[in-house]
Formats: sequence, structure tokens, C-alpha cells
Amino acid sequence: MIIVRLNGGLGNQMFQYALGRNLAGILKTQLKLDRSAFRDDPLREYALSPFAIQEDFATDKEVADLVFTRRTLLRRVLDKALQRRPQYASSYIREKSKFHFDPEILNLPDGIYLDGSWQCEKYFASNAPTIRQEFTVKEPLKGDNADMADRISACDAVSLHVRRGDYVSDPKTNRIHGVCDLEYYSRAIEYLVERVSAPRLFVFSDEPDWATEHLHFDIPSQVVGHNPPDQGHEDLRLMALCKHHVIANSSFSWWGAWLCVHISPIVICPSRWFRSQEMDSGELIPERWTKI
Repeated sequence: MIIVRLNGGLGNQMFQYALGRNLAGILKTQLKLDRSAFRDDPLREYALSPFAIQEDFATDKEVADLVFTRRTLLRRVLDKALQRRPQYASSYIREKSKFHFDPEILNLPDGIYLDGSWQCEKYFASNAPTIRQEFTVKEPLKGDNADMADRISACDAVSLHVRRGDYVSDPKTNRIHGVCDLEYYSRAIEYLVERVSAPRLFVFSDEPDWATEHLHFDIPSQVVGHNPPDQGHEDLRLMALCKHHVIANSSFSWWGAWLCVHISPIVICPSRWFRSQEMDSGELIPERWTKI
């Protein structure tokens, strides 16, 4: 059994699930999800249910058994006989460095608990078709989302994501993350216009009114603002239908671009993912994406 601890917003939970699902597939074992972090988080909630994932929740006892279980006697004997120092000495595996791929994670044995962000494509790239399939929304498109999907499919659609919310309102979060400024978006659009004959922007944001007021470009655009906050999966589905993407420094729009259904999309991302100089985005950004 593999148990993965879920926390944070939708984009973070998707990274956590993707690693757990890939590792469980490699080991041909069961994946279970630990939702306990949301009991004490008034701002976040479990958000993966709309997707066609393998949804099996861990009990408190199952979590405790792995979090507090140390190496088995057999493993200790083998380590000593082979004169090796195990990189991970227990079944509780905590991420050592955010945004940096640790290949040892994919060599771990069955019976572990994964605690971390795991925000790197390399943790699940080898199983990308399965991850993409399981991150499809179970319910069919309907209403405004069906209409918007038709509009997106009828043109050279470009998703543009603006992440604000606590990136602006919370001083600590703002110091770490900051927000992408208008110059970034202008330069990204200039880059696209040179490479796409007739782009049309579809703007997604957690503050659609702000986007309507402040974002003005010389190409056709519209703000997609009909989905409420608890329907983020619907915005992700629409973003993935777009042919090209301008993302924010956000795991949410990272997934909107990564799940793109089109071949060889142009994906533009900020060259500085964090405002804080102490934070390193490491291997979060795939090499094929364009940094501005």
C-alpha cells in the first residue's frame, strides 16, 4: 500500500496524487489518499472527487501504521550485510527539497507514506497517459461550460491565467510568491502573436472582475468568470482545451497547460516563479516550456 498525504489547493493535490498513482502503478500496489490535513485547514478542502481517479481513502489507523513504523528487521539485516546506508530509513517519506526531482523516490518499496509537494513532472512523466486520463472530469460538459468549450474549439484559443487571491491579500504569501505583473502578460502575448496566426484569449482568474478591468490586449479576448471557486476543475477542463497557454506562477495553471489536449502547444511561463530570492523553482518548469 502507498498512502499519499494531500494538502493545499487543487493544483497541489494533483501533484501529490500524480506521484502516488505513478509509484503505486510501478509497484503494482494499492494507492490510498490521506485527507486528514483538511480537518484543520479552514481555507482548503479535498478537491479531487470530480476527476476519474482511483479514489480510495486511508483510515487513521492505516496512516498511523506507516507514519510510525520504522524499518523492518529484514531490511535492517540486509542494509548491514550489504554495508549500505539507506537513504530513507522508515516508511514515512518526507520530501527533502521542493521542486527538485529525487530519483530515489521512484525506487522506494511498497508500504510507504508520502508527505510533500512533489511538484516536478519527472515524478509521473513515465506514466503520463494514465495521469492525463485520470485527471479528466467525470461529468460531461453542460450549460455555460459546454458553450465555452464550443467557442474554444472553434478558434486558435489561448488560455491566460491570472493568480491573485492570497498571493495579493496575504502579506506572507505575497512576499514568497508575488504576482505576475502586466508587463509579463504583455510580453507573453507579443511572443504568441508572432507565432500564432489568429489567437483568441480566454482569461481565467480567481478574481475575474480584476482581470476584466485591468487586462486589455490588441487581440480578441474574453474573461471566463462563470465558474465559482469550488468548480476549479471546470476551469481546468476548459484551459486544457485551449491550443496554447500563458500561465501564472501557480500550480493550478501549470496543470491547465500540462493537461492540454493538443499536440505541441506553446506554453509560456514566468522565468521567476517566486518573488523571494530564497526560493528556487528547481525542476518545476518542463524544459519544453518558454520562460519570459
